[in-house]
Amino acid sequence: MAANKEPNTIVPLLSRALHRIRSTPPRIIASPATQPRRAAVAIILRVSPPPNYVFPAPPQSTDGGSPTNVPVPSLTEFFQLDWVNAPGARPEILFLRRDRPDGTDGGRMSGSGPNTREAHVAFPGGKTEEGDEGGLYTAMRQTWEEIGLDLAEASYTPIGQLDDREITTSLGKRLLMILSPFVFLQLTPQTTPVDPSPGTTLHWVPLSTLLPKPVGDGPRWSTVSVDASSRLAPRHSTVMRILVRLLVGSMKFPAILIPASSPNPSSSADAYSDEKAIDAKRAHVEAAGSAPSALKREHSLQFRSRRAEEGETLKLWGLSLGMTLDLLAHMAPPEARRGAGGAALLPPDAEAELLRVPVMAPSLASVFPRFGYPDVNFWIWVFGKRYRAVIRGWEASVRAGGTNDRRINWTGSALTTFYAAVRKALVVVIVVRAILVLLGFLLGGWLLFSR
Repeated sequence: MAANKEPNTIVPLLSRALHRIRSTPPRIIASPATQPRRAAVAIILRVSPPPNYVFPAPPQSTDGGSPTNVPVPSLTEFFQLDWVNAPGARPEILFLRRDRPDGTDGGRMSGSGPNTREAHVAFPGGKTEEGDEGGLYTAMRQTWEEIGLDLAEASYTPIGQLDDREITTSLGKRLLMILSPFVFLQLTPQTTPVDPSPGTTLHWVPLSTLLPKPVGDGPRWSTVSVDASSRLAPRHSTVMRILVRLLVGSMKFPAILIPASSPNPSSSADAYSDEKAIDAKRAHVEAAGSAPSALKREHSLQFRSRRAEEGETLKLWGLSLGMTLDLLAHMAPPEARRGAGGAALLPPDAEAELLRVPVMAPSLASVFPRFGYPDVNFWIWVFGKRYRAVIRGWEASVRAGGTNDRRINWTGSALTTFYAAVRKALVVVIVVRAILVLLGFLLGGWLLFSR
């Protein structure tokens, strides 16, 4: 089972990834003057200790009073803690399931939108507002407002930023905003109580479900279908939408199936105390005695309980999948892939296992869609020479550790070249279909009047 491998592989790989993120400057995309909007999300990680792990008693103060405050560990010290390296310790990542995702910018940030009914997951975050001190502040503020988790507490530490991503629409032709992902690590074994907004559920997902074998369980790939007419046809033109739907079909985006978090029966006794802690945290932002707010919190808790009991299967796709792959890419040690030993931050017993893992993250191409009609995919391949060259360059950069090509915006280049090929392919497909329809009418008319 992957749980037995995690102490030797996933925990040190996570340590490597977070140290690399902290020491590697992210690729920043400057906002153009014509579109200054930006957004930020928080990628929150934690290590869940084994259920049967016994923590030592906290040290007492010298005067025999209350226990002394334990100093906050550094990143290196955190991965040296006994409970982090204990057998059965499980690294996890936080995803949100929004019942009603925003159909505009918020939906696009999470890889969702009004044009699909798939149950999807995303990261907490949102648009940068006036007065925000930067992307990091935006990610922390949005996380607090959306799920009631204060990332400014000593229990969490900011690790760094992943590369900026462009949010576009109209097949990559129009820029909507620049998205900045920030990575945080929980330093304590217990997660502080949270208070998600109504319709939002939290899911702590083991990293083993996202990593390939033999390190993890292997991701379960699926697809998310999106009506192509919603992206190609004018929003208010019903005739054009029907026509495009008939000519082009649907778009199928790759997705990873995410098991929904199941409720923990052993924690039910602490529910009341957790609610009191939530109320204390929210006291300074909510009006005292606000009945509507209390009813919303109660409804949200009942809703989350129903979701957990149903055992719903969620899908990770779109921008959220892309940012997750960016994180997983940092977990691939280039020294191990090249066959060298002695990689820093990895224990000796992990090296033999890591040598058998050629690539930790799927290709950059995993976030781009395929179309429901085979001829559309064929013409995309015909016009996709530049796109394939970008993918080959990205893969070569990953194998080399990405140190020589940090100036290249691989994600943006892949997005631009792929959707350029899509636009050319769609023009050819529509023209060919129109010619075939015209020839069909001419042939039918000739057969009809030649009798």
